[in-house]
Amino acid sequence: MINVAVLGTGMIIPEAIGAMQASKKFRIANIWAREHSRNKAAALAEKFGVEKFTTNLDDIANDPAIDFVYVGLVNAVHHEYAKKFLDAGKNVIVEKPFTVTAAQAQDLIDTARSKKLFLFEAITTLHLPNFFAIRDALTKIGDVKIVLCNFSQYSSRYDAYKEKSVAPAFNPKLYGGALTDINIYNLNFVVGLFGLPKKISCAANFGWNGIDTSGVVSLEYENFLAQCVAAKDSGSPSFLSIQGDSGYILAHGTPNELNSFDLAIRGQDVQKFSLNKFDHRMIHEFVDFAEIFEHGDFATVERGLETSLNVMTVAERAAKSAGIIYG
Repeated sequence: MINVAVLGTGMIIPEAIGAMQASKKFRIANIWAREHSRNKAAALAEKFGVEKFTTNLDDIANDPAIDFVYVGLVNAVHHEYAKKFLDAGKNVIVEKPFTVTAAQAQDLIDTARSKKLFLFEAITTLHLPNFFAIRDALTKIGDVKIVLCNFSQYSSRYDAYKEKSVAPAFNPKLYGGALTDINIYNLNFVVGLFGLPKKISCAANFGWNGIDTSGVVSLEYENFLAQCVAAKDSGSPSFLSIQGDSGYILAHGTPNELNSFDLAIRGQDVQKFSLNKFDHRMIHEFVDFAEIFEHGDFATVERGLETSLNVMTVAERAAKSAGIIYG
């Protein structure tokens, strides 16, 4: 079993712990929380059968039994905490978004390389069997012309936000907002398949405190166009589509789950695929991380980090284009 320490007590943490345990590859060895969240850490430890919890980061940094540290904290501090534990010689899994700037991403990558440590971004999209099948099916739809992604989900925190109660997801000081939250999945889907675009632009709807509550990122590639829509202030069915001159691929559901997809080749019956193996989207990524670690597969690590860096580059330029101000 791979021993992992979990940083944080927010909404993603119970899902992450449950997925790690369900993968049957990871053992949760410790949970860290800030002092004011000590009771949350204790409750999580009890719920998931974790023997230790702590409010002292050095308890984890100095524990030789810890193989990985999972950073599940607010966006603004991903770089700080990941860097701390890489410097301490720990392998690190960082919840999405990887960092908040391309420079921070490059710094983590350089540090991990120099120390020969494993560094992963926990972005579910890129580890789902349906994603790999979509990638393999691209050659069947001819030359790609248009890519459309829509992840629109009325946030459970939006009503409170309208009443001036600001959760981290809507706090520009903590790099919240639609772009850094749910549009990151759309960007990973597109950039993960096609790499960096040659032009990037973005327009956003802004809330009362200057946060982007929804927006559209437009990407221009050499021979096709892509649009990534994300909304936390309104909802609609989510989907991803890739249109080629010989057919199309239509993925159903949100891009962090990719529940199923259709492959339509002109003149043929539509083929339907639903290839994901696990009920919970996050199990796939932790199974992948464990396998890569166990096989010492740094080539796959490098491919993942290249995508993480490219996505951070796109997101940073998109924010500048839209006039989104963080920090």
